[in-house]
Parts: sequence; C-alpha cells; structure tokens
Amino acid sequence: MEKKPHFVRREFPPRRALSISLALLLVAVLLLNALLYLYLNKFYISSGRAETDPSLCPFGYFKLGAVKNCSPWLSCEAIHREVRKLKCVGEGVVKKVFLSEWKENKVVLSQLTNSELKEDFLHGLKMLKALQSKHVVRLLGYCEQQFTIITEYHPLGSLRGLNETLHIPKYKGMNTWHRRLMLAIDYVSIIRYLHNSPLGTLVMCDSNDLDKVLSQYLLTSDFHILVNDLDALPLVNRTAGRLVKCGHRELRGEFVAPEQRWPYGEDLPFEDDLMPPYDEKTDIWKIPDVSNFFLGHIEGSDIVRLHLFDIHAACKKKDPAERPSAQEVLDIYRKVLTLLIREAAMPREML
Repeated sequence: MEKKPHFVRREFPPRRALSISLALLLVAVLLLNALLYLYLNKFYISSGRAETDPSLCPFGYFKLGAVKNCSPWLSCEAIHREVRKLKCVGEGVVKKVFLSEWKENKVVLSQLTNSELKEDFLHGLKMLKALQSKHVVRLLGYCEQQFTIITEYHPLGSLRGLNETLHIPKYKGMNTWHRRLMLAIDYVSIIRYLHNSPLGTLVMCDSNDLDKVLSQYLLTSDFHILVNDLDALPLVNRTAGRLVKCGHRELRGEFVAPEQRWPYGEDLPFEDDLMPPYDEKTDIWKIPDVSNFFLGHIEGSDIVRLHLFDIHAACKKKDPAERPSAQEVLDIYRKVLTLLIREAAMPREML
C-alpha cells in the first residue's frame, strides 16, 4: 500500500516571528518615509527651495507656455502693435484690467484709470520688475508713458474664487486638507519673501480685510499662489528708523493689526500726523485669518487647525515684537504638513 506524503506544518518560534514582524514594520516605515520625501519634494516643500524660478528668463526677458526661447519685455511700440484687448475683466481704484491677446497667447493688460494715483501705479510697476521670482506674477512688458503693464494670464483668477473653483468637477480632487494647507504654505512663503526681499523688508499694505487680501493673489492652474498686485508695498528700514503706515485714513476692524488702529480713543478724532507708524508684523497678525479661509470646512481641516493653534495664537499677540517672523510661521506650517501626511500614510497598527 502506497504511503501518502506526510506534510509537517512548520512554525517559527515566537521570538523569531516577532523579529520578522518588526523587520517588516521597519521596512514599511522606511518606504513610507521615502515616499513622503518624494511627495514633499515634488511640491517644493523643502526649506532649501530657491526663491528664483529656474524657468524664468534673465532680467528683462520672459517666455510663455511651451516656448523655449526668451523674449525681451514688450516695449511701448510692441504693446501698441502686437497686443489686442479682448474684454475688461476687472477694475480697481488704481487700474483697469483687460484680458488681451499677444501672438495667440492670452495675456493681461493693466491700465491706469485715475491720474491722481499714477505714483501708486508706477510704484507697483517698479516692485513688479524688481521682485520677479516664483512668488510674483510674470511681467511680460510695460509702457510707462501710457501707464500700461502686460502680465501673464492665469485663467483661475484671484483667490476670491477659490471655493467656487474647488466645486468645479475638474478640480474637486484638489479639495483636500493637504492641498488647502499647501496653499496656505504658498501664502506664508510669499509673505516671507516680501519681508526678506532683494529690496528690503516690504509690507503688504493692500490688506485691510480678507476680501482685499484675496484679490491681491492669483491661483495658478497647477494650484500655487502668486502675488499679483504690488501697488501698496512700502519699505521698512529699521536701521534708518523708517516704519510704515498703510494709507492716510483710519483703519478699523479686527482683521487689521492692533497697531494699525487709532490708539487715542473716540474722544480724539483721527489725524494722520498723530497716527504712529508700524512694521511688517502687521502681515503676521493676518496670517491666521487668511489661512483659516484656505483650510475651509472639509474633512481633516479641523485637525490641521488644531496643530496650528499655538503658532496662530503667537501671530495674534497684541505686542508686534512678540509675534513670530514669517520664516518661523513657515517652518511650523511645513512641519505640520509633513507630520500629518506621515500620519495619514502610516498603517493603523503602527500609530
């Protein structure tokens, strides 16, 4: 009679099984960290990211879309001859904005509307030229004589339309807590850049309420943020004892920093000459409110707010000197993003 093969079940000793499990967990952790590094690197989260965009041309030149060659900034003659207005898409106190066309490319043409504010317009042009970087909308040309500026067109428009954009079926996949936090990181990165710009410490003065702040920034098609309006960007120079005042009118409301409000009460009417100047820490005060808008009210956003609670409380210190710098805020934002992505990717049994 033929014997049936006898299979013996092999069991690992408990210690060996435990060692194998720990080794597998360690490999999983290493793989997760590697994937996390690649993910963050893809979206330029590392603190060593250069301020200049490698795709930018040398000063005084630009390129659009897939074009490889750089073109010189458009002159008055080139603007008059080659740029065609299509329609008005916006108008502010200083300028009117037109969707336009240049060599089959959509561009934006901005034109002064109030001659009394030409100094503001020219200041904005000066800032736009000097601050060209990955944080600032791309300049394509200008004509000082006609008070005209040509910049790159971004179809998603200003940040005021962010929530509406995220409800469009094409972009619903972007409506996640980490994408929204990355927009907040972009915003703080711009503030950090302005506070440490090639020109010195600049203050974003067109920021007296949330809607005004959002109108100053553009949302790109790959979901990054660019500052677009630089008309009101005064310089702080502590060495020379120079501080700033955002305009000559009284500012009210909780959105503006305490030092921007009239300090002498209702008994003494506002007088610009008596209003004390202030520094760039006014921008820091506003970061929590702007970031709260970015985070919205979706799954996971409350967890992000909880992790940002301490740094946001520091931003709201009444004494400007006690508020963190934009760099310190940015460092915390990046750490929170890294931590939360790692936790989201970690298997439950490892938490």
